[in-house]
Amino acid sequence: MTDTLLTRCAETPLRIGTRTSTMARAQTDHVVTLITELLPGVSTQVVPITVGADRWPGALTDIGGKVAFSKEIDHALICAQIDLAVHCLKDIPGDVPLAEGTAFGAYLPRDDVRDVVITRDGVPLADLPAASRIGTSSVRRRAQLSIHRPDLRIERIRGNVDTRLDKLDEDGRYAALILARTSLSRLGLLDRHHEVLPAEFHPAGEGVVSMVPPVGAGVIALQARDTDLPVMQLLQHLDHPATAGHVLAERTMLRLLRGHCNSPIAGHACPTGDGRMSLYGMVFNLDGSRFVHAHACGDASDPAALGSRVAADLLQQGAGQLIAATHQ
Repeated sequence: MTDTLLTRCAETPLRIGTRTSTMARAQTDHVVTLITELLPGVSTQVVPITVGADRWPGALTDIGGKVAFSKEIDHALICAQIDLAVHCLKDIPGDVPLAEGTAFGAYLPRDDVRDVVITRDGVPLADLPAASRIGTSSVRRRAQLSIHRPDLRIERIRGNVDTRLDKLDEDGRYAALILARTSLSRLGLLDRHHEVLPAEFHPAGEGVVSMVPPVGAGVIALQARDTDLPVMQLLQHLDHPATAGHVLAERTMLRLLRGHCNSPIAGHACPTGDGRMSLYGMVFNLDGSRFVHAHACGDASDPAALGSRVAADLLQQGAGQLIAATHQ
């Protein structure tokens, strides 16, 4: 693998495709560092690609859902304009197969999966006045926030993380934003006033506002052509097996639920103290007034079976009807 790839990259750099956002570039710079540490002397080139989701200010459902995060990157990969692609796994749909001829070759070690509330002055979510505007583009966050604070006004806000933060600071329309904590970390913005929300579900009335993460939260996935053996072998050395197992459990659950981009679905797999794997799944309606949840533990060596068990439990409780009702 080393000699073949180095010889190839002596003439043409290893081309790494990424979205153009500040966070996507930060993630890609991290990937470049990992590759050059693993393979000193390799030549790399970052190829920024503008995707439909970053050009569109409206709802993702109007432009085909989450595929708008990756369609242009998939095309560049299939056409050999790039050699590998860097993705936030949570933005890759679970109901649509990967582009034909491509595969995920590596999942990097998982980062923090928790969401945070960001305000200008550090006011906790519990102390925000009724009717305060909360900005989020996620139907999952909207549904869960509505369980705990139905008195707040939740409004869609699109754009990159830095753009959203600018809107919070400058126009005064929003009292707070909900973002992924790992986004702040990757952009070096953890000094912003933020309140970390627990990732474990707490029912309304317990006094704890929780936010169960989306499937694939905190995971950077690296995609390549499955026939490009030198690159796929390189990615095998970057793959984190524990994260890969958790991803398989979560995405098996998501695939069997047949969720789409407008489905408020949460799912989180993690290790247990006894070496097994835990998977928690939730499905909501759009306003959080109805939801189902399921939890199971299983053999860490068979994550797909665990994902299937949790999906079956959710479907038996009526998850399919909740998901069908969110089609718009």
